[in-house]
Amino acid sequence: MAGFAEPLWLIGLAGIPVLCLLYRRAVKERSYAALTFSRVAVAAQAQGPDRLRRPHTLFALVLIALALILVGLADPHIPLEGTDEGVSVVLVLDTSGSMQATDYRPTRLEAAKAAAEILLSRLNPDDYAGVVVFESGATSAAYLSPDRDRVIERLHGVRGRDGQTALGDGLALGVDMADSIPNRHRVVILLSDGAGNAGTFSPAEAAGYARERNVPVYTVGIGSPEPVVAGYDPAGAPEYAVLDEETLRAIARTTGGKYYAAVDEGTLAAIYAGLTDEIPREPKDTSISVVFFAGALTVLLLEMYIRYGRGRILP
Repeated sequence: MAGFAEPLWLIGLAGIPVLCLLYRRAVKERSYAALTFSRVAVAAQAQGPDRLRRPHTLFALVLIALALILVGLADPHIPLEGTDEGVSVVLVLDTSGSMQATDYRPTRLEAAKAAAEILLSRLNPDDYAGVVVFESGATSAAYLSPDRDRVIERLHGVRGRDGQTALGDGLALGVDMADSIPNRHRVVILLSDGAGNAGTFSPAEAAGYARERNVPVYTVGIGSPEPVVAGYDPAGAPEYAVLDEETLRAIARTTGGKYYAAVDEGTLAAIYAGLTDEIPREPKDTSISVVFFAGALTVLLLEMYIRYGRGRILP
């Protein structure tokens, strides 16, 4: 939104009309004095109307330069197209036992981490990024930071667990992290198979919380349409990983985000690469004070040329 960082300088603009009144009074007094001497009056007429108007022009140029300097000191800002406010992007990764399934090479989790690194590398310099992981509970793997390399390093250290899937807890923590820095656009990107079966918050409750905080959630479903063996229980019976697309679609719909279905590790990487273009951004308020200072300098140079250059006023 357009505005001024130092608006008190604008008070100085109120002095310009005062200077105009003082100048007008001085001109009248000077004219009256000149009329008392006939020779001076005749000389003034001989100079012509351009000569008589030139002091007014010089004074007007000085006032314009003063006004431009005062506005520049007030530090005006406007939202410029082509620049954008930084976005707080939080990746929420499922590290539960179902993410150890090998329908993605080498596992779902490792494919997700590789794709997440692509997204992090494509963020803008002003963006902040953080990582939340969840299984039976949720925790922060990398706090929200502009240090992209540090966040990627923490991402590499994420390991899978054998716990259940506290999807709601992971999403709620991701929303809290995204909302931890005020006055920035916030986005959460959730990657999971969507089969929440543990935790304090249900996926629907966490999605409602994200909507209340005005944080859109982009969900990426990772997994095959058919159940896949993710491991074996102590008795040797197979444990299956399933993809709950309905839950992930509902989260995206509730929060104003979008759902993406990842067919394999290749499409997963493509989705993450494209998500940087999907992240909503707003024009960044940029200072344009230099424009006013440059304008003031130009006006002062013009004033000096008229005063001292060709056609200058004779003393």
